[in-house]
This record gives sequence, C-alpha cells and structure tokens, in this order.
Amino acid sequence: MDDIERLSENTFPNGDIYSGDFKELLPNGKGKYTWSDGTIYEGDWEEGKMTGKGQIIWSKGAKYEGDFSGGYLHGFGTFTIPEGSFYSGTWRMNVQYGIGRKQYSNFDTYEGSWKEGVHDGCGRYCWYGGNTYIGHWKAGKMSGRGVMKWVNGDLFDGLWLNGFRHGSGIYRFADGGYYIGTWSRGLKDGNGTFYPAGSKHPTLNKWSRSLGYDDGKNFLSHNLSLNSEEGSAPTQSVKRSLSEKISIGGILRKTGQKSHDSSLLDKNQNLCDPARDFTCHESSGMSSHTSDEGQHEVHDNNTLIYEREYLQDILIKERVRKYAELTCKTKQRKTFNVKKAIRSSCLDIFKGNRSYYLMLNLQLGIRYTVGKITPVPMREVRYSDFGDRARIRMYFPRKGSQFTPPHYSIDFHWKDYCPMVFRNLREMFKLDAAEYMMSMCGDDGLRELASPGKSGSIFYLSHDDRFVIKTLKKSELKVLLKMLPKYYEHVKEHENTLITKFFGLHRITLRGGRKVRFVVMGNMFCTELRVHRRYDLKGSTVGRITNKDKIDQTTTLKDLDLSYEFHMDKFLRESLLEQIRLDCEFLESQQIIDYSLLLGVHLRAPEQKTLLETDAISQGELTIPPTRPILVNHEPNILSKTPGPHSRGNVLRAYSLGDKEVDLLVPGTGRFRVQLGVYMPAQAHRKPRHGEADSEYERFEDYDAVLFMGIIDILQEYNVKKKLEHAYKSLRYNPLEISVVEPKLYAKRFNIFLKTVFPDLP
Repeated sequence: MDDIERLSENTFPNGDIYSGDFKELLPNGKGKYTWSDGTIYEGDWEEGKMTGKGQIIWSKGAKYEGDFSGGYLHGFGTFTIPEGSFYSGTWRMNVQYGIGRKQYSNFDTYEGSWKEGVHDGCGRYCWYGGNTYIGHWKAGKMSGRGVMKWVNGDLFDGLWLNGFRHGSGIYRFADGGYYIGTWSRGLKDGNGTFYPAGSKHPTLNKWSRSLGYDDGKNFLSHNLSLNSEEGSAPTQSVKRSLSEKISIGGILRKTGQKSHDSSLLDKNQNLCDPARDFTCHESSGMSSHTSDEGQHEVHDNNTLIYEREYLQDILIKERVRKYAELTCKTKQRKTFNVKKAIRSSCLDIFKGNRSYYLMLNLQLGIRYTVGKITPVPMREVRYSDFGDRARIRMYFPRKGSQFTPPHYSIDFHWKDYCPMVFRNLREMFKLDAAEYMMSMCGDDGLRELASPGKSGSIFYLSHDDRFVIKTLKKSELKVLLKMLPKYYEHVKEHENTLITKFFGLHRITLRGGRKVRFVVMGNMFCTELRVHRRYDLKGSTVGRITNKDKIDQTTTLKDLDLSYEFHMDKFLRESLLEQIRLDCEFLESQQIIDYSLLLGVHLRAPEQKTLLETDAISQGELTIPPTRPILVNHEPNILSKTPGPHSRGNVLRAYSLGDKEVDLLVPGTGRFRVQLGVYMPAQAHRKPRHGEADSEYERFEDYDAVLFMGIIDILQEYNVKKKLEHAYKSLRYNPLEISVVEPKLYAKRFNIFLKTVFPDLP
C-alpha cells in the first residue's frame, strides 16, 4: 500500500475538486469528487473509476446510493429524485436490470423484473387510484399472461399484448357475471360465452386449462388490490455513462464528464390508464331481450347461457342455450377427443413425455442440417440433388459425439432429405437461414397443436407462428419426394402459387427402429389480423359439414358450413382464378387428388364504420378518416412488417385504383402488402347456412373481409379403386361427385365450387 498517496484536496482548472486516495496519479480507494456544477460523488474508486460502494448527488437534488462498477451504476442501489420518485433494485450499466421496485411521482408503483430500464418479465403495477395488474411484461408494456383488477370490482385474467387484452381470457364482472372468450387489441373479438350473475359456470381451474394455462398457476388465486388513475407512469432510462476515465497529466488534465441533468435517469413514458381505457368499454353485452337475466340468482340446469361472437367489440351473433345443454356439449367433446387420441398412430408412439423428446430431437436435427448446408455456396439444383443419395444422416447419442452436442432427449438417428433443394426453396421464399433456425430452434421452442384432421398426425407450431411442422405417413413422404422435382420447377416459375410452401423434409429414427417423418411448411395464418373463420373447402357435399356441438373458435369448418360469398376487385379475382387454374393443372399432372382450398377470413362489422364516420362528421372534419379495410397505392417504405413465409410473389394491381399496385390499409392494425392469397380485401355477403338453427341469429348480412388462402392436402395420390367406391356412394347426394374418379374432373369440380364462393369469377 506504499504506492497509495493521500491528498486532502485538489482543485482542477475546470473547477472540479477531488479529495481522497490516489494510486499512480489515479483516484483509488476512498474519495470525494465534486464537479463544477455541484454534482458530488463520495465513495470507492478503482484506477480512476467509481467502483464499489458510493453515493452520488446531482446538483438538482437527485440521489443514488449503492453499487458502482467501472464508473457505472451497477449492482444494487436506490435512486431518488426530489419530485418523489424512487427506484430501489438492481442496475446494469446505468439502467435498471433485474429485480426492483419503483414508486413514481404520481404514487403509482411497480415491483418486479426490469430489463434495459423498462418493465420486462413478471411484475406487479399498482395505480394510485386502486387498480392493479400482476403478470408478464415485455419492453415496458403488459404482454403475456396477466390479471388486471379494477377498483370497481371487475377483473380480467388472460393474455395481453402491447398493453392491450389480446388473446384468450376470462372477464369477471363486479356483479358476479363472467365472460370467457377472446380479445384483439383490447376489444372482444371472436367467440365467447357469457354466464349471467348467479348462474352456474365451469370452475376457474377448468377455464384456465381450456385456455392452455397450467394447473395451480391461476393468477386469480392472488389477492389483488390495484387500480389506475388518469395520468402517466414514468419509466426510467439511462443512456449515458456517469463517469469517463480520468486521464492524468501533471495532476489531472481532464475530469470525467457528468450528466448536468439527472432527469436523464428518470425519463417519463406514458402507461395507459386501464380504468379509463378499459372499464368504460367493458360490459356484459346483454342484448335487449336478456338485459335482466343476470339480476336473479338461478342455480338449476335451466339457467340460460349466451354463446356469442364479437367483431371489434360489436356483437354480431348470439345463441341462447341452457346450462344443461352446454354441459352435455362439453362431455361429448371430451368423448370425441379421447376416441381421436386412441386412433392416433403417432401419438401411440409418443405417449407422455415422448412427444416432448420428439420436439427436442427435431430442433437438434434442424439446427445441425441447416447449419451444415448454409455455408455451401449457392448454386442451382441438379438432378442428383433429388436422388436417393441426396441425404444428410447423423446419429445423435445423448452423451454427444465428435459431431453432435450432448442433449437431454433420447438417442436418435436423423435424416434430412434433399437438403440443397429445400435450401434453395427457402431462398426462393426469402427466408433467412439464421431467422429460420431461431424461429424453429430458439429457446422459446415449439408448441404442440391438436390435430385438426383425421390423419392422427402430430402438429407443431413455431413460437412466432411462422412455421407448421407435421408428421407424415410413409406414403405421403414418397409422394412428396416423387413430385419434388416438378414442384420445385412450378414454384420457381410461378411466384404467386397458392400451393403449400415446403421448407424441409426430415426423418427421426428412434431406438427399436421406429421412424417418424416430418415436413416443415409455412403457416398461412401468420398475420397480425385475427382470423375469424377457417374453412377447408373441397367442393364436395359428402360429409362436408361440422357438428355444431364440436365447433369452437379454433375449428376448421367445411364446405356446408360456409355461410358467405365473397366479391372482390376485378383484377384481383382474375389473378386469383388464373393462379388456381395453373396450380390445379400442376396437381393434375402429378395425379394428386383430394386437395383443398384452405380459406381464412378476417371480418369487419359494418357498424364500426358507421359509428366512427358519424363522429368524424359531427366534429366538423373535412375528410372522413378510413375505418374499414381499403386499397391504397403501394408504398413499400411505410408498410407494416413483411408478411410471413406464406407469401412471396409480386404486389398485385387493382382495377378500382386504375391498374396500380396496391397495399391494404386496415385501420387499427396497419398497412400490408397485397399478394395473391395474402391480405386480399373482399366484400362478404352472408347467405343461409346448411341446417342453421332458428335460435342462432346474426345481426349483419354484409361485412368487409380480408382473405388468406392456399391449396393444401396435396400429398394424397390418385387411387382408382378408392375413388370409384367413393364416387358410387356419392351419387345419391350430388351427381357432380362422380368427378372425383379422375384428377382432371376433380379439378373441374373444384373450380366449379370456387365460383359459388367467389360468384364474380368468370
């Protein structure tokens, strides 16, 4: 310690003053530094930087006391400003990072996880007025699972996104009524069920399981008491270093530059007021003929339950049922699901955690093969790239090997089919290799879906919803490999093809020789818009209707369930019909039959347009802002984020805008690039649905719609015997069904049916 020199005080030419210990002309040990603007630091130093314990007081009164490292607020500490705001918790490089508690100057408080100076992770926010939110945050906004409790007694337990209710949730009214359903950007949007006050309803645990939540983790069990007042909740953000290294020349030539305004440490950001923004809009939504239903305590099975559908908070459809009917419906659905699981061949292999292991194996294999093929120089595919030798094989032992890492799954063999072909296909579809791997193999992983069909396949969805992974039968794998050369040429020639986009084909072999085959596809419904209806359309009437008791908001409906016809812009519909013709000709040439048009529909209720336009006129505005999806001239620089991997082709032209390239402006969501099968605007005209119940009514006949479509189920090859038997059984229903005997006639039937869906098609 002989090299440490103690100075009582030293004044520098710029007016700064330091007193304390030195080491080799640098502050080291205990010391006090006073800047010319009045800012003072007193505490530990190390080689000219504030490191250790200390306290800094800014000239305007702000104060920090706690840990420092390298001249930064780093570790645990408390920051206080004179206006009454303070933060106590962990810091990293001058910003709140980790666990901490902050009280704002308006007496709002937040306690929980922080990242880069904003709420991120789990936390509790209490508004001074009494409202409370406890749940997940991301980038300073409520995102993920969370519970909001209002001071008036209302409570919402469900999913959030960017500060709005978004996804599935349960809303409990102060009078005891419940609504379970879905929301979009803070508005009820989709199917839901309303239980009046005093009526029977499923337990909250059952509701949580129906929403995909874990047992025993229901946030409703927390005793909440928070609220919101009008006003903002500031969050902190520190952008600058508090101290630079002090260079010494003579004694000190330059001192560290301090922030002259401590307000940089308490930058305000507005946090929405849930009492003002949500409560006034939320209600039981009772229709006029049921407005007193929730005022009486009714505890028998004759209690009325209201199954509803909303579009942007507008009630468009309601079905009144008795509680006993709803209970019976639930039991039937459970029975159906059990039988379905028993038939499932793949699920028989992967019972319990086996499906989880399968997911891990899939991620390991994809990460390996994409990483192996990506560095290979880009080139056009050759005939040999489609052959039997065009495979990548690797063994993944649990303990790892020279070429593979150790892992927590089970031992497996991996095979990747035609890696160069699928690498080029991903390039054609403008997929970055790194983004593809992160989407499929990132820490958030994949999530398993219930099979929407009768195939018994296992389906996985990437965490960002961009990709669907499906298990294949051996026969389907052979069909895809057989048609792959022609498929590649078709995709290369027709950018706007509606046929399923394939990105990878893989096989996992487990101990004992059991094999599971996978195909990776683009998710056609990867969109910021809520898809209110999903249809699998074949142009058939045989068995093409869904049992109403088995329909929920995730159900993919069939031909006879379709209750709309769609009218489109002249040029858009001509482009659509031409591409469908080309795709059908390709499938016909490959002897493919039984394919479907997968149609997704986003609906907008007309009432929303009328009300908003009336407000605009009453305020004396010269122009009425658009409140419905409209076509506008294409401007790529101001588009929302690029659509998902389901799109690729050119921007379309619209007749209504003078044969110009167009974008679609969707008020409240964003501006999107119109492509074939993606973000296509239409007018949806409602027509009577097959077997529609009298007790179920829909308020509107016409809607604005945004359509998403693609041709799927293209891996079933033509089988003469099977199709003849099907055609014979179909004759008593529809003579047109005889067309399934040959792929050419199937394509004809398919196109005839599409003209009933899009009646303006020539």
